[in-house]
Amino acid sequence: MRPAPPPASMGEAALEIRGLRKAFDKPAVDGLDLRIAPGEFYALLGPNGAGKTTTLRMVAGLLKPDAGSIRVFGVDVETDSIAAKRLIAWAPDEPMLYDKLSPLEYLQFVAGLWGVGAALAAERAETILRELDLWEARAQRCEGFSRGMKQKVALAGALIHDPKLLILDEPLTGLDAAMARIVKDLLRARVSSGATVILTTHILDVAERLADRIGIIDHGRLLVEGALDDLRAAAGEAGATLEDVFLRLTGETA
Repeated sequence: MRPAPPPASMGEAALEIRGLRKAFDKPAVDGLDLRIAPGEFYALLGPNGAGKTTTLRMVAGLLKPDAGSIRVFGVDVETDSIAAKRLIAWAPDEPMLYDKLSPLEYLQFVAGLWGVGAALAAERAETILRELDLWEARAQRCEGFSRGMKQKVALAGALIHDPKLLILDEPLTGLDAAMARIVKDLLRARVSSGATVILTTHILDVAERLADRIGIIDHGRLLVEGALDDLRAAAGEAGATLEDVFLRLTGETA
């Protein structure tokens, strides 16, 4: 894990959440506050039902909060949703594709929605498809793809408009070890080039190796955040793995 970048409070935050609330039958997100700096790789962790996906769906503008505010690079997600969405890419845990399209057709379609010019879209599409080992399958229909390949196509679609904030919900689901490494390297390269990445994952080793900072939420509230040593200190577990810290802080059993 790299040293954390300067706190978001030192400048404009890539993402600033204040007092965020959302309830269904019971509170899913309960007064959440969060600040993430530009160029940061942030892992949002928590048990099933902790409010991770609900939070990210509200950030992406797919779900309306009951209360609170969300700002992306200073843009209010609720009052200026179009401008905010232009800065964001959202890749859910279940790939959402048009199965009758090929990967190349899908990327051309998504690029068109974002207003990316045809020549630039073609250049980006080839680069991303090659990076994700999809170039040889670029003309095949997505309906015949495995879950892992569909996951890669969905990630390619999220990257095609070069978002400043990339939100990924369980991005490694269905990927084999070799492809997972490629995706992790790609995400780290995006962060190195200035993008901000927020991901959820149940693979705690991934968060431990990749994230600059980690936030752990439970019952819709932020329990603790920081670099791994900060989390160890909060849990009273010096030298512990992230898994041990996570289990201690959330009260989960192994």
